[in-house]
Amino acid sequence: MTEAPRILIVGGGYVGLNTALRLQRKLRRGEARIAVLDIDSYMTYQPFLPEAAAGNIEPRHVVVSLRRALDRCAIVNGMVTGVDPVSRTVALRPQLGPARVMEYDILVYAPGSISRLLPIPGLAECGIGFKSLEEAIHLRNHVLGQLDLAESTSDPEIRDRALTFVFVGGGYAGVEALAELEDMARYACRYYRTIDRGDMHWVLVEATGRILPEVGPEMGLWTLQELRARGIDARLETLMKSAEGGHIVLSDGTEFDSDTLVWTAGVKPNPLNQSSGLPLDERGRIRATAELVVEDHGGVFTAGDCAAVPDLTKPGEMCAPNAQNAVRQARTLADNVVAVLRGRPLKAYRHAYVGSVAGLGFGKGVAQIYGRKLHGLPAWVMHRAYHLARVPTFDKKVRVLTDWTLSFPFRREVVSLGALSRPREEFERAARSGPR
Repeated sequence: MTEAPRILIVGGGYVGLNTALRLQRKLRRGEARIAVLDIDSYMTYQPFLPEAAAGNIEPRHVVVSLRRALDRCAIVNGMVTGVDPVSRTVALRPQLGPARVMEYDILVYAPGSISRLLPIPGLAECGIGFKSLEEAIHLRNHVLGQLDLAESTSDPEIRDRALTFVFVGGGYAGVEALAELEDMARYACRYYRTIDRGDMHWVLVEATGRILPEVGPEMGLWTLQELRARGIDARLETLMKSAEGGHIVLSDGTEFDSDTLVWTAGVKPNPLNQSSGLPLDERGRIRATAELVVEDHGGVFTAGDCAAVPDLTKPGEMCAPNAQNAVRQARTLADNVVAVLRGRPLKAYRHAYVGSVAGLGFGKGVAQIYGRKLHGLPAWVMHRAYHLARVPTFDKKVRVLTDWTLSFPFRREVVSLGALSRPREEFERAARSGPR
């Protein structure tokens, strides 16, 4: 009896999860064996990270359990350390125990991207990204903890440093993270007797001359004016030169101290690309055809942030590395995997641009949908409706909608749980005190 073909999916993010979900629906029982390889056992819906950081959505509702959603797939947790397309194997290192080598007949390669850091003094030591749920929840607890510190100290320098929040990068991640956290902190100020909104200093640093280029120049300018009207210090055509010891130095000559530095200035393909044995372009992305097949490597598919996929709507250009493309590419990729198994022709991925939406805090947003430009409350509603429709699984849709519904009659929670990042601290303190 011939064994069913083995499909390995490297990465459990947008592409990995959505490809596996579609394969589960389209493949017949026993037609193929599917395994998803990822360091985590869940997929994070990143567009909801700002709302999770602001406390509008329960953190667990931002992630989708791979094992629960992919009940017909094997989930293997570990770090993928290499791909050998010649021997058709993938090397994986679990958290504990010996390394594994897994064979495949069809490979879906989608490890995604990581933050792109620049060689700025102090950045690696003082900064934090905004790509994971852990980072988002840490920032929520950190910002509220800084308010607690500012309320409790009698030192004006410590207070000013605690109430200064710096975000570098004016794309989606930076603008939405800053706007949602500022909105949360503004609300929280009512519970602090000595802190007013004007005491906080929120700084957005962007190297180019505009923010949110995805929503177009007009809506980007409106967003900039909206942020500045809220007292946010948005600086365009400005670089961060140094952040050593929390001392921020900008290219315009400004210097100040801050204990909060959020880096969202771009991403780069996963470093695994370099050891994948697959062809790369000049930016380190996997070279793919319009059918999402890796060039010169039949049986290996790729998509998402790690891949250079031709944009058939703009000859000579590549598809933008965003969530909208990743989700849609996953559908075409899954269909082409099924086509390979059944001996059918492959389809090319053609991207039809829908638009862009961004949330800027409770009741505030900006959007450009099918050429129509919206801002304020209508854009905020559109932002929520769009992402509610896109978040995977019906279960998560209901839970997120419930979170939003409950946020209307009840006040927002503004409790800092900073100790979550140091769970053993209390136990260690007790151990140091010795026996009675």
